[in-house]
Amino acid sequence: MTQTTSRVLEPSDLNAALAVLDREPVTNAFVTSRVQVAGLDPWRLGGEMWGWYEDGMLTSLCYAGANLVPICAGPRAVRAFADRARRAGRRCSSIVGPADATSRLWRLLEPSWGPAREVRRRQPLMVTDRMSDRVAPDPHVRRVRKDEMDAIMPACVAMFTEEVGISPLAGDGGLLYQARVAELVGTGRSFARFDADGRVVFKAEIGAATDRACQIQGVWVAPEYRGRGLAAPGMAAVLRYALTDIAPVASLYVNDFNTAARRTYHRVGFEEAGAFMSVLF
Repeated sequence: MTQTTSRVLEPSDLNAALAVLDREPVTNAFVTSRVQVAGLDPWRLGGEMWGWYEDGMLTSLCYAGANLVPICAGPRAVRAFADRARRAGRRCSSIVGPADATSRLWRLLEPSWGPAREVRRRQPLMVTDRMSDRVAPDPHVRRVRKDEMDAIMPACVAMFTEEVGISPLAGDGGLLYQARVAELVGTGRSFARFDADGRVVFKAEIGAATDRACQIQGVWVAPEYRGRGLAAPGMAAVLRYALTDIAPVASLYVNDFNTAARRTYHRVGFEEAGAFMSVLF
């Protein structure tokens, strides 16, 4: 092993990779949850895991799948990952991760991969390990049942399209996205409030979960119900499920320009603990 080098990790590198991920359990929850389930086999993981070594020790990672995600990556590791990404060509739909490393990675890749469809340079990472006494959980928010896929799927598509700017049904007709929604429903990590007609008025998911941290995503209120005060109690209900049933710490990240959402999350008890950045293609 040379003094510094990068390579594609193999299944035998699993323990070393998990040790790197465990250094920042909240920030790395998304990738950690995938690795804990799938290991490092690219077919099961849905992409390669790149490793950066210093003095023979694995110190940084980069997940290269549908997303490109730098992990515990300093400037030299980022440069090595950018070189590998340029050689491989862009296969991801986004680059996302801690703001500093992602910003450096994008500066190196933009000349060959740009322009991006959208760059969200600062997305506050918000974290909590306790319930707030300022907002009572909505008793009508509950786990989505498997027989409610027809009701939750349109809400998920609407949220994704509104948030990302493109429909998740493009390309493969939504097969992968529907499978992901079904997975979250099947594992009890999809939550919603329904109206009297069975339509979703509020929903959110716990998209990533480890024994140390989980990440809430996909928070959405139906347009006709916005402004009625459903978001904060709904989030409080999802947070209660998260902290009671899933992990001791819950997190999420939000666009810095979404002041209404940030106020809601603060009311529920979340505090800013860093920032992510996303580059969307």
